[in-house]
Amino acid sequence: MAEGEQHWERRVIEKLATDALKEQRRARRWGIFFKLLAFAYVTFLIVMLMDFWPGADAAARHTALVEIEGVIESKGGASADNITGALQNAYKDKNTQGVVLRINSPGGSPVQAGIIYDEIRRLRAKYPDIPTYAVVEDVCASGGYYIAAAADKIFVDKASIVGSIGVRMDQFGFVEAIDKLGITRRSITSGENKAFLDPFLPLESKQVAHAKDMLDQIHRQFIDVVKKGRGNRLKETPELFSGLFWTGEKSIELGLADALGSLDTVARDVVKAEIIVDYTQKANLAERLAKRFGAEAVRAIGLGEGFTLR
Repeated sequence: MAEGEQHWERRVIEKLATDALKEQRRARRWGIFFKLLAFAYVTFLIVMLMDFWPGADAAARHTALVEIEGVIESKGGASADNITGALQNAYKDKNTQGVVLRINSPGGSPVQAGIIYDEIRRLRAKYPDIPTYAVVEDVCASGGYYIAAAADKIFVDKASIVGSIGVRMDQFGFVEAIDKLGITRRSITSGENKAFLDPFLPLESKQVAHAKDMLDQIHRQFIDVVKKGRGNRLKETPELFSGLFWTGEKSIELGLADALGSLDTVARDVVKAEIIVDYTQKANLAERLAKRFGAEAVRAIGLGEGFTLR
């Protein structure tokens, strides 16, 4: 009996020891988890600060970089608010020797592109001793080129895509689809053109003509901007403002660009300041995902596109 009690006590002690060991291991795992979580959080904050802060190199003579990446739109990274804010910071830094716009964009909103263009012209006049250059990477088309035309010179890669000086308006038409599905479109308006180019109603020739007239006006504004920016460097041809685009090599022949060059070569050989400081304003990950998801959802149903320079 005594021996049985000893076995029972031993089992209890062993169980308590095992449970304590498990609890220690569990506590250790949670401790490691929270330490890793804290480390990830601190790392994230450091990365975010590095994205938004020009850095120590800004204290030295440098070339200021502003990136124009992706579609030019009010809710994207290449919005007028983001780009103009970055440009203002770049120009006012006393150590900025030159500003480089590195462009990789298919175009976008003519309004956003126009605001950026106007701000570049204003800053160039305010800081006449700071040259402004556009450096094209893969694509500088339509709204992207609209902005580039504000620079003193445009540098390209020989295989870059440059041009597309035109305006477009995209929509889907669902008239036949809703007819086949037996759906009736009910639109009550207080003006005969309030349902202008409604994708669920048949096209009206007067509305199409009005839209075309608006496109032509914006196209003329685009052409005027290019002519003002490029001046007598342009080799005007019947196709120059037709919406066509060319390689970087051909764009130099046409006067749409000035020479071959990259960010590094322009900073080193043209600006003469090899240190490059990035002033681009970047949204955090959550903002980028939220904005992109919302924009793509609107585009998926063919609404809200408006006029685009692309």
